[in-house]
Amino acid sequence: MHLINVSAKLNRLKLSILACGLGLFCSLAGATDAPLPSIENILKGVKDQAEKESDQDRLFKQRYAYSRSKVTEYCNSDGEVTKREAQTSSRKPRVTMVSYQPHPRTTPVAQKQAESAASSAIRENAFYKKDLLVDDDLVNRFAFTVVGRETLNGRSAIIVDFKPADKKLPDHNIKDRFINHASGRVWVDEEDYSLTKANLHLTDKVSVLAVFVGSVTKFDYSFNRERTADGLWFTRSTDWHLDGHEVGFRRIINCHEEKTNLQKVSNE
Repeated sequence: MHLINVSAKLNRLKLSILACGLGLFCSLAGATDAPLPSIENILKGVKDQAEKESDQDRLFKQRYAYSRSKVTEYCNSDGEVTKREAQTSSRKPRVTMVSYQPHPRTTPVAQKQAESAASSAIRENAFYKKDLLVDDDLVNRFAFTVVGRETLNGRSAIIVDFKPADKKLPDHNIKDRFINHASGRVWVDEEDYSLTKANLHLTDKVSVLAVFVGSVTKFDYSFNRERTADGLWFTRSTDWHLDGHEVGFRRIINCHEEKTNLQKVSNE
């Protein structure tokens, strides 16, 4: 009789565990099947969040120390590495906090000097996350499609594909030419609408200076961002690959940049 009672209790326990498991599964399935937000709501949230990026970057630099590594490889036309540059550095917050000062805008004269050499133009005019901060001008250049939902680092993200809009786009500088021919996919945090991940590429060849001086035939770029425990987003890694021509020869460049050894050192 005693064994029968124990067996009955075990069976009831198994049923309870099974019921809880089914309930959890149904709950998760319901969350996964939840309707996707509209692209209008996503873009509005992303634009609102973009306005806070400067303050978040400032707070992150005040609170966190980290190591930074950057590796740039130059390859010949066969893809063989002919030159490799590796840089490492460490950053610690200053003890005395200073007010945030934005970088001065490049003057037309300085811009012209920066574009005077084809090699520097091809190397330096790649995308960076700051060039993808969403505002009305950037939004109007693309057509967007919401394609799904994915979990990244334990947080729900909405997946959005984008491609150049079917209209005449502004073309004032090299950055415009890159952006106007960009297509790809971004992941948007579903809670606070921060860009958490991006993969993009060029849809067409881009002239760097003049037609016979330099052009980029292939460009792939990606970044991954993470969120600290106190709610600050930072770029964990970036990668880009460039394949172009300048002054009669082919230029292939690969670059990887990453932040490691993240450590909080200040609460203010």
